[in-house]
Amino acid sequence: MKYRLLGFFAAILLTAACADSPAIQPAGSSTSKFDSSAYHGETVTVSATPPGVEEYRVFQEGGSGFVSIQSVRTDAEQRAMGFCDRVGKTMMSLRETTAKPPYILGNFPRVEIIFGCVDKALAASATAGDDPKYARLVNLKRLLDAKIITQAEFDTEKAKILNAP
Repeated sequence: MKYRLLGFFAAILLTAACADSPAIQPAGSSTSKFDSSAYHGETVTVSATPPGVEEYRVFQEGGSGFVSIQSVRTDAEQRAMGFCDRVGKTMMSLRETTAKPPYILGNFPRVEIIFGCVDKALAASATAGDDPKYARLVNLKRLLDAKIITQAEFDTEKAKILNAP
């Protein structure tokens, strides 16, 4: 009886951890899930949209407050990469909105990435050296999400990166 009860609670816990992941949509004709939420996230611009590149929106939300924001981001990135890979292109992250803690009911870890599908050569040049700000901003955001740096430190460093020549 004890093991049945334990299995029942484990099944409930696993079901509660399911994520919300609506279909990927064109960003211009869809709305952000953060817009209708009581808890707005923080948006970071990662890269400018290259000319002629259509923007898409991918949203991912953890099923509970116990899911890490990094795992939610990874899931969203993998969905976006798979989307672009199906058309023979590479995903380029343009903007990212992330939920801010505390992760409580109504504000579970969630990430929305606005991305474009670009030719692999364009993506390689943007991340490999043509725009070193991109890599620095992405790494800085990951440090913030991992709680290695504070929001104030993030804001200070972000301003330095964006204001650098």
